[in-house]
Amino acid sequence: MVRGRTIAITSVAVVLVAGAGAGGAYYLLRTRGTPQETARAFVQAWSRGDTAAMRSWLADPSVPYAAAYERLAKDLGVTATEVRLTGVSEPRDDRADAGYTATLTLRDGGRWSYRGALPLVVKDRHWRVDWSPRAVHPALDGTNRLRLRTVWPTRAAITDASGRRIDQGDAGGSIQQIVGYVDKADAKEAKRLGPPYRAGDPVGKAGLQATFQERLAGRPSLEIQVVGEDGKAVRTLDTIKGAPGKPLRTSLDLTVQQAAVKAVEGLGKPASLVAIRPSTGEILAVVNNRGGFNRALDGAYPPGSTFKTITAAALLNEGIDPAEPVTCPKYVTVGGLKIRNSNHEAFGRVSFLESFAHSCNTTFAPLAAERLSARKLREAAEWFGFNQTLKIGVPAAKASMPEATSDAELAAESFGQAKITASPLVMASVAAAVADGTWRPPTLVPGREQIASPRRLPDGVAERLRTMMAAVVTKGTAKEAGLPKGTAGKTGTAEYGTGPELDSHAWFIGFRGDVAFAVVVEGGGGGGKVAAPVAARFLRALDTP
Repeated sequence: MVRGRTIAITSVAVVLVAGAGAGGAYYLLRTRGTPQETARAFVQAWSRGDTAAMRSWLADPSVPYAAAYERLAKDLGVTATEVRLTGVSEPRDDRADAGYTATLTLRDGGRWSYRGALPLVVKDRHWRVDWSPRAVHPALDGTNRLRLRTVWPTRAAITDASGRRIDQGDAGGSIQQIVGYVDKADAKEAKRLGPPYRAGDPVGKAGLQATFQERLAGRPSLEIQVVGEDGKAVRTLDTIKGAPGKPLRTSLDLTVQQAAVKAVEGLGKPASLVAIRPSTGEILAVVNNRGGFNRALDGAYPPGSTFKTITAAALLNEGIDPAEPVTCPKYVTVGGLKIRNSNHEAFGRVSFLESFAHSCNTTFAPLAAERLSARKLREAAEWFGFNQTLKIGVPAAKASMPEATSDAELAAESFGQAKITASPLVMASVAAAVADGTWRPPTLVPGREQIASPRRLPDGVAERLRTMMAAVVTKGTAKEAGLPKGTAGKTGTAEYGTGPELDSHAWFIGFRGDVAFAVVVEGGGGGGKVAAPVAARFLRALDTP
């Protein structure tokens, strides 16, 4: 009986071996695992970037497989890899093929997918990957490689408000200061901008070109190329489409700009003019008659008596009336500081409006000390944009108004001296606030998000200031400047430097219709004699067809 059982068991084993000679059962007995299992494990390790795990599935672990995958990732800037099996062929003569789709996320933007195949072979009774460079990509043969080439679209235009281009170098030097220029990026700039930027790519180097680099440049198309041993492209495998840049429309008006250019032409000293639309805060013109430093936007000048516009606003808000009688003597002393008027003038007993029109330091200094505090004057300055960071699209200096620490300092601040500094841009926005009744943060790019918010002036202040600024032109310090009818403004003569005889900058700020402006002439002297005539030329040029 024992012998019979042994024969029966042996017979069953013979039947199994004979059955294994047909189809899949043969491989089940002869090999361990399946082609599908090997291919799946390999592509999963590839997706993880686990080259050590990939090695365990190779028929020949000595092949330089890891370097090939590392080079592909480096040459294309791959940040993530996803490989998916698409099918495995039926085994034939110990061989099979596994199809896959590889999707590569590229550092320079976009995702690239391609199809490939893994040759599989039985070795040592296991299914293994019979690796060659074509397993990485079908186009690779061990002598070539893949390369990513970025192709930038044509840079978008920068225009004025009406759509006229201002970025082609023919709109004038002051415009060029604002627009900036384009040149090749260095390594530091490329790193700061991040992918897809590389050293040598065209980038904005200053002005609006730099601020709006990504908007104007768009996104490059990415060409995946096959490159031979000589480094030359053999063919392009695929292109990931980029996106064109978007044009940038500024608030600048070339007609207003040209009028401003004519106004400062021929001046023997550095001068700047800024024009703003009061109803929106949009900058219409920015002109410097000399290149280099953009003093119109980035200058920090004592505003002189143009600041009396702000002091007057504070006093009006405290209840003083334009018709209220005040005195304008030749000299006064406040907090130990002896104060005089320009040219040592005196006008005696006048109305508050007339003291403003004649720019009486000896009126404003005592009034500030008597009816205002340092805090109230600082707060009034902030109604008009002082101590506010401006975000106009290019660098612009913040106007500084520190709070006075003594009556003497408060007195000096009342007529724009002491430590107060402002640019022509800021002072143009002061005039615009009076014209409109609301201070608006100035901007070169309509719709750009601002840091500062519009601020409405206290009730009744703007209306009375308009009357007072009109009087400056009709019977005050700007009477002889030739300003056209309907102009309102304020002159300023801002002393600077040290010593017994101080030089002064000439200022004039004002508005007419929906155009507000500020003019400064460095070291120009009196605002009424020097800066106001520049404003008159500007306004007359605007009126000339």
